[in-house]
Amino acid sequence: MPVAASAATSASAVASAPAVDLDAVLGAAVSGLVGHFAVAVTDPAAGTDAVWGEDSFVTASIVKVDILAALLLRTGGELTDGQRSAAALMIEQSDNDAATALFEAAGGASGLDEANAAFGLTATVAGTDGYWGLTSTTAADQVRLLRAVFTEDSPLTSDSRTYLRQLMGQVVDGQDWGVSAADQGGAAQLKNGWLPRTSTGLWVVNSIGRIDYGGRELLVSVVSDGSATQEDGIALVESVASAAVRAFASTHG
Repeated sequence: MPVAASAATSASAVASAPAVDLDAVLGAAVSGLVGHFAVAVTDPAAGTDAVWGEDSFVTASIVKVDILAALLLRTGGELTDGQRSAAALMIEQSDNDAATALFEAAGGASGLDEANAAFGLTATVAGTDGYWGLTSTTAADQVRLLRAVFTEDSPLTSDSRTYLRQLMGQVVDGQDWGVSAADQGGAAQLKNGWLPRTSTGLWVVNSIGRIDYGGRELLVSVVSDGSATQEDGIALVESVASAAVRAFASTHG
């Protein structure tokens, strides 16, 4: 066979090779884990992403990233000194009083919903009557939110994104679990949420953030509920994040 024909045949074979179903890869990696959860992973540089689980979950305190992003969008990145102090408490220490103040400053439930439309979130509904922690969301939407924080594909200004990322990189010891279990770079930027449901006594445990894995920057969200204890929920989230990231990274690299 002539060299040109051989090259053409090779190129044709590559072009006709089926694309990897990343959602299926993710599902195979985490479906054996016991619990009610969903996970999403994206590599913004490569333009690839994967999701397993479409259910909605209560956000608990991961919504604090959303609250600050909504306020920064509303103000064009201009915050008062008091708002900046509250933002640091809210993200770094998960302070609830600070979150309530900034939620109101961002326009409450309607303000959060308006911002989320701008961020491209399609399945997130703000908690009403001041119950920001009862905002409902999906793993896929939380990665969309992370894209608004960590990439230029965002209605937020560059300064706003940098500011929010810095706060997420300064979460206090004891609240830095979750997606960081899959991090290999030692400088994960994240926000976690945990909440016992009054009706059942079972725990909502969530984690969202940016990690380094195999030299890539990945955005990861894991949402869960139904764990008997907070510790059980943390263990589940970390197992899901580690398995999902490992499987996702193995498909392209």
